[in-house]
Amino acid sequence: MQALTKEPITDMEYYTFKKLNFAGVDNIILSTTGYTGSGGCEIYMANADAEKVYKAVLEAGKEYGIKPIGLAARDTLRLEMGFCLYGNDIDDTTSPIEAGLGWITKFTDGNDFIDREFNAKQKDDGPSRRLRGFEMIDKGIPRQHYEICTADGDVIGEVTSGTMAPSLQKAIGMGYIKSGHNAFDSEVYIRVRNKLLKALIVKLPFYKG
Repeated sequence: MQALTKEPITDMEYYTFKKLNFAGVDNIILSTTGYTGSGGCEIYMANADAEKVYKAVLEAGKEYGIKPIGLAARDTLRLEMGFCLYGNDIDDTTSPIEAGLGWITKFTDGNDFIDREFNAKQKDDGPSRRLRGFEMIDKGIPRQHYEICTADGDVIGEVTSGTMAPSLQKAIGMGYIKSGHNAFDSEVYIRVRNKLLKALIVKLPFYKG
């Protein structure tokens, strides 16, 4: 990426951005918000400039063996890091407290964000469910909307994301699990085609390399 701009970008802090000339195109936004957990970046441009920028990136990356990948690869990598995806793990029916995103919910004086009172009560009392990561013990791949159950088959939650993790060579997932059943190192069961497959609740991120 640095080869395509004169503006220094390799020292940019995480979650910052710059507006610059990139690949000969003005008014490009480059942000250090790559959503794979690998310190990547995202590049924003006008539709008319997309092909030029795309080809320039592939050319500049030839010596590094760069290859294009799609959203499915982004999805497996962000899940390995335990990053939430809007529409899967968070939406307008979830709260940041339930999702483990309290670190971006600042209860400071004057910060009167939407639903502050509700979120403050959840923080103090504890939510009725929490987003948890789990690793499959039995063979099988969890998918969105699969039921999370007890050993007796009682439904205690729902899978929001799941995949076979390419970096870990094991099946992993996240889902909301009721309080009383979501302690770390607890066993739960994922209902896959009417079979209960054992899984273990673990702390995120899954990938710790």
